[in-house]
Amino acid sequence: MSGWLTGLGAVTLFTEALPETRAFYADVLGLELVFSDADSAAYRLGGTVLNLLRVDAADELVTPLPVGRPGQGARAMFTLPVEDTDAACAELTRRGGTLLNGPVDRPWGQRTAAFTDPTGTVWEIAAPLPSASS
Repeated sequence: MSGWLTGLGAVTLFTEALPETRAFYADVLGLELVFSDADSAAYRLGGTVLNLLRVDAADELVTPLPVGRPGQGARAMFTLPVEDTDAACAELTRRGGTLLNGPVDRPWGQRTAAFTDPTGTVWEIAAPLPSASS
């Protein structure tokens, strides 16, 4: 059955603080706004749409499940590939982002660092470690 999934079209993140979260994705990450209304804001992230949706408008998308509450621990992490983790960390902090951890060399061959948006969604930046033969 492999091959029936061809990529990630959109990610929807629920937020209690739409203005602050919009500012984070626009100003800190520098993403292009492609749509917005009173309940949402959508940004282009490569070939994926990153949609921010007010919690009050999210219930209908996940019913019968409730929308998770903030502050109850990480529930997901999204990884952004970069060429240089240290340079990406420097740019992120220059733009107002705060690292949770890293940069750290991981045993699976990546140098990673993690950060969150204002609603606690965890993001990771990761670059391959130089090979030992380089």
